[in-house]
Amino acid sequence: MLRASLVALSLAAAPAALAKDATPAAPGASAPAPAPKAPSSGQAAARERQKTCGAEWRGLTDAQKASQGPKWPQFWSKCNKRLKGNDKA
Repeated sequence: MLRASLVALSLAAAPAALAKDATPAAPGASAPAPAPKAPSSGQAAARERQKTCGAEWRGLTDAQKASQGPKWPQFWSKCNKRLKGNDKA
């Protein structure tokens, strides 16, 4: 009987002990975020082409935009090919 009460007592204390161990860490105690990587040369070139094409698109009048293609994606596709040197558009 004594043995059964000791087992019951240890089982009752176990969840409390586990709860103490499972406390979440403080929000500010997490590891710092890694520094962002520098873009590759291909990514940098693509960004420059997009900036150049965007400046050209903003410089066009509505009539010129209609002749180039009514939407930015079509203009971007043609401009990107032209700037890459694949002038097949």
